[in-house]
Amino acid sequence: MGRNFRAGVIAVQEHFSVVDEGDGWIILDKGAPLIVHPANNRGDEPTLLGGVESLLSYEIANGARLSIINRLDRETSGLVLMATAKGVARELGRAMERREVEKGYDAIVWGWPEWGEKVIDAPVLRKGDVEESDIYVRQMVHEEGRRCVTMMRVVRRMIIDGRKMSLLKVSPQTGRMHQIRVHTAHVGHAIVGDKIYGRGDELYLKFIEDGMSDVMLRELVLRRHALHASSMKLELLGEVHRWGLDLANDLLVLMDGARDAD
Repeated sequence: MGRNFRAGVIAVQEHFSVVDEGDGWIILDKGAPLIVHPANNRGDEPTLLGGVESLLSYEIANGARLSIINRLDRETSGLVLMATAKGVARELGRAMERREVEKGYDAIVWGWPEWGEKVIDAPVLRKGDVEESDIYVRQMVHEEGRRCVTMMRVVRRMIIDGRKMSLLKVSPQTGRMHQIRVHTAHVGHAIVGDKIYGRGDELYLKFIEDGMSDVMLRELVLRRHALHASSMKLELLGEVHRWGLDLANDLLVLMDGARDAD
């Protein structure tokens, strides 16, 4: 509906905006690196939830109750759906569990896939459950993991600053942690800017310790990973809803100097 909200001061200079809202729900366009929900007991960090609570303070004072339906990683931009009523939250939660919510993503990855379309059916689990890992949240493909399916389609093969990259349309059929990031890396085309799955543990650990350096940025190309939740479709109370977003501005800027593959 065009409502915008600046979600941070110095620490986070990204924002979110309202894409659409209805009786008992609101859908938002989240910037990166805005975090969705408070984490690690850091109550001072701006969050999407806190921003929406401020935006809807009048509604909350009159009984609205916020529930996050789908979560995005800090560095993933795009569509986030929240319920503002308990009954709607319950219905949307059931739809998510039944995999009735169709979600689509845009991803810019390293290299040029040899395939045009691909279905990745590879189970995923937390790496630390089966072997030593310095990064607690790191996931990996492993035969003992939970089933994980991702559909990928190449939209464009490009050269940007002399490096091969591709734009993919991605549709996760399951909802595992870091699913798209793990599966793109698994097939040899990690997401551009991904500090965990793109360049090994050392880079991520150095980033956590020292922050982003000029050397690191030249290697990563982006300050965040190039993953954007661009579409969502669901049925609620008999009505079908569809939402779509263009690429986030920083991803458009990255592609502005792209040259198509010969």
